[in-house]
Amino acid sequence: MSKAQYVLTLSCLNRPGIVSAVSTYLFEHGGDIREAQQFDDAETGKFFARIAFDLLGGKNIEALRDGFGGIADDFKMKWKVSDHATPRRVLLMVSKFDHCLADLLYRWRIGELEMTPTAIVSNHPREAFNGLDFGGVPFHHLPITKDTKMEQEAQIWALVKETKSDLVVLARYMQVLSDALAQKLSGRCINIHHSFLPGFKGAKPYHQAHGRGVKLIGATAHYVTSDLDEGPIIEQDVERITHADTPDDLVRKGRDIERRVLARAVRYHLEDRVIPNGKKTVVFAS
Repeated sequence: MSKAQYVLTLSCLNRPGIVSAVSTYLFEHGGDIREAQQFDDAETGKFFARIAFDLLGGKNIEALRDGFGGIADDFKMKWKVSDHATPRRVLLMVSKFDHCLADLLYRWRIGELEMTPTAIVSNHPREAFNGLDFGGVPFHHLPITKDTKMEQEAQIWALVKETKSDLVVLARYMQVLSDALAQKLSGRCINIHHSFLPGFKGAKPYHQAHGRGVKLIGATAHYVTSDLDEGPIIEQDVERITHADTPDDLVRKGRDIERRVLARAVRYHLEDRVIPNGKKTVVFAS
């Protein structure tokens, strides 16, 4: 079944009548609901929904948006209606490790990720990527040092605005964003990092994990905030490890986990399947 063109996402305090009011409004304004998911958070008393729909009879989406404001005000909703006819514009950032970047570009080329890559930004030169096919996406080498961090981030922000990018993906970009840039990109910047039980930070985390004899390795994709690697989580995955696995085995398996976790997180965001819920997210996975 083809995907619906429009997606309505909303959240508000739960009370009777929300689903009835929303579905009736969409029906009366030409909305043909193709997919609907909802969640009642018993802990916070909040209601979340994602509704994918098409418009019938030549109805106008702007008129639908304008009229929906009355219902949203009644229920004090946070909401948006997104048009999925035009792919989102995505800026990709990477350092030396290019496995996540290569995977995202591949999924984009085969049509699995419906997006328009606007730029690839790296703090390393083009030659560091060993001939990786960027598919015509413009590459920007923006080197960074301790003394030039603010200037480099100003260039990144200027590029985000110039390319009109809707989303920034840190595809193993191994630089910590400043609080100021993280704030500017709030809700539209996704990061991927290794996550272990227990956690290992610093250089060669997979070697540290091997040294401790871990039985599980994993990865986490999350929105970037000023709290390093502690933003709202979108997606995670793990893989079992045995005593026979070498550090190189852990690195290899870690790359695989990071690729698939980041790809799922990016897809969920592009399809408006992620709704903020305080420090957490509600993810209507497909």
